[in-house]
Amino acid sequence: MPAHDSPGSVPTAPYATVAPVMAPRLPRGFGLVIGAQFASALADNALLIVAIALLAQQGFAPWWAPLLKFGFMAAYVVLAPWVGPLADTFAKGRVMAAMNVVKMGGLALLALGLHPVAALAVVGLGAAAYAPAKYGLITELAEPEALVKANGWIEISVVSAALLGAVLGGALVSPWWLASPLAAFGDTLDLPADKLTGSLAALLLIYAVSSGLNAGIPDSGQRQRSAAHGTLFLLREFRTANRRLWRDPEGGLSLAATTLFWGVGATLQFAVLRWAGEALQLPLSQAAYLQAAVAVGVIGGAAAAGRWLALHQARHGLWAGLALGLLMPVVTQIDDVATAAVMLAVVGAVGGAMVVPLNALLQHRGAVLLSAGRSVAVQGFNENLSVLAMLAAYAGCEAAGLPIAWSLAGLGLFMAALIAALIARSGARSAAPSGAARRR
Repeated sequence: MPAHDSPGSVPTAPYATVAPVMAPRLPRGFGLVIGAQFASALADNALLIVAIALLAQQGFAPWWAPLLKFGFMAAYVVLAPWVGPLADTFAKGRVMAAMNVVKMGGLALLALGLHPVAALAVVGLGAAAYAPAKYGLITELAEPEALVKANGWIEISVVSAALLGAVLGGALVSPWWLASPLAAFGDTLDLPADKLTGSLAALLLIYAVSSGLNAGIPDSGQRQRSAAHGTLFLLREFRTANRRLWRDPEGGLSLAATTLFWGVGATLQFAVLRWAGEALQLPLSQAAYLQAAVAVGVIGGAAAAGRWLALHQARHGLWAGLALGLLMPVVTQIDDVATAAVMLAVVGAVGGAMVVPLNALLQHRGAVLLSAGRSVAVQGFNENLSVLAMLAAYAGCEAAGLPIAWSLAGLGLFMAALIAALIARSGARSAAPSGAARRR
């Protein structure tokens, strides 16, 4: 990682000058990172389905469901000034292992009767510190020319976990699981989670496996400790880092796009469940499987972007984001399960093609301007603030009784309009130097 210049300066590491490499090699220990990330994200995604079932079991209104994600993501925003320095101070694999233990604690509290939203907020504490360590480690280990490929595999891992997590979550709340001997064994503990105790125990085991894999990840050896650890100092340091990344032309563009993408994606996760229940008449266990169609598409889009897009071509991902927004109103007109699965897979594919190259560009600029952990913390703060805002708006629409087709169509058109504005802004900036050259 390049050394930091004096405050206020903007170091440059122009990726355009790097000679293209046909097959960049992934860093040592990358397989362990992928395995640990997959297991942890698998449990996160399955837990969300189980928690939704627990809310219904306890008699809560449907609009509580998006607040589960709100509670989970709140720590990403609140703790952003601290989790970046934490990831930079210690071996990142050990940080990730410790954060899985925190997630296990949240799961135990849920089984003991803590309100599901509060319990997922505890799990979110672990996830908030896990993310900067994970992405920061990739930035430290991988060379710039391998970042898009590494990010492609990371996103494939994330969405594969989302895919199988939705399937696992659906299975853990299905009638056949609740009637199985394993679920019955969980019920013998007589905990407040009632019939879902066995489901929570299965997720606890997956978090434990992830923690064990994290402990074996090789240490990159890179450390960057803050000059001070006071709250005010860290808040000022974070504010400066946030401003610096937003003001960078490439960093700001990619940060705006990924911030929008994750806010829309988190809301879409719940909207698809409700839409599948209302338009396609699917129960929660089967609607969760339909969610998996989106994840299948994201895997394909992420793999294609990692294979065919280089870092200097990252802006092309904006066009995929525009397509994503325009496809969402189309989905609302479908009333057939098979057609819906195909269209949701296409939505996922363009989403994967959008986020992988732009995320790689953002990580590259963040590592150049700030540090691996701090840049990911800034990214997480903005992206998850977007998640919280959009989930709150969606919960409000749910409470007001707005038809789900209107919510989905409005969300898609909102995204398409903002992405179109980013494309126009990016084109204007790209044209400015050439115009100046012609005038000379």
